[in-house]
Amino acid sequence: MADHLWFTTARLSILLSKTQNTGGISLIEHRMPRDFAVPLHVHVDEEESFCMLDGEVRIRVGEEIRLLTPGESLAVPAGLPHSFRVVSGEARFLTVTTGRFEDMVRSLARPAQGPGLPPQEAPTADQIDALVAACARHGIEFRGPAVD
Repeated sequence: MADHLWFTTARLSILLSKTQNTGGISLIEHRMPRDFAVPLHVHVDEEESFCMLDGEVRIRVGEEIRLLTPGESLAVPAGLPHSFRVVSGEARFLTVTTGRFEDMVRSLARPAQGPGLPPQEAPTADQIDALVAACARHGIEFRGPAVD
C-alpha cells in the first residue's frame, strides 16, 4: 500500500519503498502544481530517473534544458546537477532512485490530509532551512536557482 505524503506544496506517493525490495529501489509518484520548481542540485550518490505521466516539466540536466512531456523518460546520473519546473497546469511523474532521496522525503513530509495537493503557501525561512539541512544529511547538495 502506498504512503501518500505532502512534501512542501507537492503530493508524493511512495509506491515502492526501498525497504520493500533487495535492490533498494524507491518508486515515487510526484504530483505538483504549476510553477513548482526545484533548485539546481546534485544527488551525490544516487541516480534519479524520471517518467512523465501527465503535464509538462522543463528540466535542466547539466547544461541541457528540455521539455519533458507525457510518455518521456530521463535518467540523471549521480553527481550531475539538475533542476526542474512545472510549466503546465499541474504535472504528475514517477521517479526511481536507489539512494537516500526517499529518506529525505520522509524526514520532512507529513501524511496527506486528502486526495489533492497540500495548501499552496510560500515556505517560511525556517522551512527552507530545514529542507536544505535535510537534503545535506541525505546526500543532496544545492548548486543554484531553479530552471526558468
